[in-house]
Amino acid sequence: MNKRNPNGIEKLGLKNIGEIYYNLSYDELQEHEIKNGECHISTTGASMCDTGVFTGRSPKDKYFVDQSPSNQNIAWGDVNKRIEKSTYESLLDLTLTQLSGKNIYVTDVYAGASLESRRSVRFISEIAWQAHFVKNMFIRPTEEELENFTPDFTVYNACKILNENYEKQGLHSDVYIIFNIEENTSIIGGTWYGGEMKKGIFSMMNYWLPLEGKLPMHCSANVGKDGDVCLFFGLSGTGKTTLSTDPHRALIGDDEHGWDEHGVFNFEGGCYAKVINLDPKSEPEIFGAIIKNALLENVIADENGVVDYTNNVKTENTRVSYPIEHIENHKEDLQAGHPSNIIFLTADAFGVLPPVSKLNKEQAMYYFLSGYTAKVAGTERGINEPVATFSACFGEAFLPLHPTEYARLLGDKIDKYGVNVYLVNTGWTGGIYGKGKRMSIKDTRACINGILNDSINDTTFDTLPIFNLKIPQALEGIQNSAILNPRETWENKEEYDAMLIKLAEMFRKNFDRYNNQSNEFDFASAGPQL
Repeated sequence: MNKRNPNGIEKLGLKNIGEIYYNLSYDELQEHEIKNGECHISTTGASMCDTGVFTGRSPKDKYFVDQSPSNQNIAWGDVNKRIEKSTYESLLDLTLTQLSGKNIYVTDVYAGASLESRRSVRFISEIAWQAHFVKNMFIRPTEEELENFTPDFTVYNACKILNENYEKQGLHSDVYIIFNIEENTSIIGGTWYGGEMKKGIFSMMNYWLPLEGKLPMHCSANVGKDGDVCLFFGLSGTGKTTLSTDPHRALIGDDEHGWDEHGVFNFEGGCYAKVINLDPKSEPEIFGAIIKNALLENVIADENGVVDYTNNVKTENTRVSYPIEHIENHKEDLQAGHPSNIIFLTADAFGVLPPVSKLNKEQAMYYFLSGYTAKVAGTERGINEPVATFSACFGEAFLPLHPTEYARLLGDKIDKYGVNVYLVNTGWTGGIYGKGKRMSIKDTRACINGILNDSINDTTFDTLPIFNLKIPQALEGIQNSAILNPRETWENKEEYDAMLIKLAEMFRKNFDRYNNQSNEFDFASAGPQL
């Protein structure tokens, strides 16, 4: 165990601290998890924890302190809610009181593989598995780096707190996730979910980097043997992690990246994958990564530690975090050059969009700002048909600035580096969800391979009506070329045409919110035309 105290421990504001467990090794963390009764161990050696009542993030409980100068930059609204500094200070006192007089876990890590862009982050918790999660998800400093480690930002996780005064404080619930940008501090209370720590730092990187002219991105990334980089944008369930994990290409990262003048770099040092219905045949790399040092969340296992990945009794959002080293073919320095290709992934449950289409720059900007996918019937009460979901820049929940700020940076880089951009539909074909069928991973892989080896540009392109998307007539690895044109896969062509118009209207309605922006972002003409 690292016996020395972290630098600046006296500045934490905690009183009567017991033992300080500083940057424990994986073996030590698992020992603590078992001793504390926090985790069980699976047959593969991975720790298994429960995140309590909250099995996902609490976006309605996220706040930024309303103060200058950051309040001039933040796009205030439903995503970025204001909280008065006095309320923050009251909750900070509550947080520090909760963490005082106890043994605490202090974990120092880096966010950002690029030396010019990284931030040093300190996490404080009273839960061993939360320290484990942080160790998995961020970049692990060497012992030498820890000697002089000074945090740029500090996160206090007091998950055991019950904030009984939330109604008087005007808050949404007794849970809070608050960012004080000027004081470089975040406090978390009332939720055990580890993803709040991961996405909290992502939100801060989304604040800091654009102010330096760098683009933060909610995407996965990999690189080929010749150095060609590909970015995969997509909301949950679209295949971002699965498709970027490729045995023939080195994984840079599966979720969060930056793009500066040198190229693409991972924010993290690990991966965070969904494991519901995990199949070792279709996702062997992820399945093989669930070994010792990995941390499973909310899975169901028998008394022997055998995990049932099909069991969703606790949540559909069962997860695993693991160090990126568990993926055999990964980029060791977690960074590479400028991308050759960008892929926007969508799971279109309306069965309208083609499996792959090529975008021009204006269309790229449009679909980036739209950030479309669809929820399917049956996933939530009252949903009887697919529901369109739009999340700006494929990560609106984590954007402190206005989405057009990120779109401007993306457009500049597409122009500067001559990047090809594609839209890939991993959703339904031959009909809407419930009538058609899901695109096979085999066919989606063929589309991805055609992009990566540039063979997609060796064919003739047709144009999808209304959406004006360029779709290839044929593609290597696609035996039935008819699936490339979605209309051909529907038995009732009139039903397809009606659904095409319906989805186009959803896109146009969503994009209305950008109509009041400057003419620089008047990209509505790049979207569906009715």
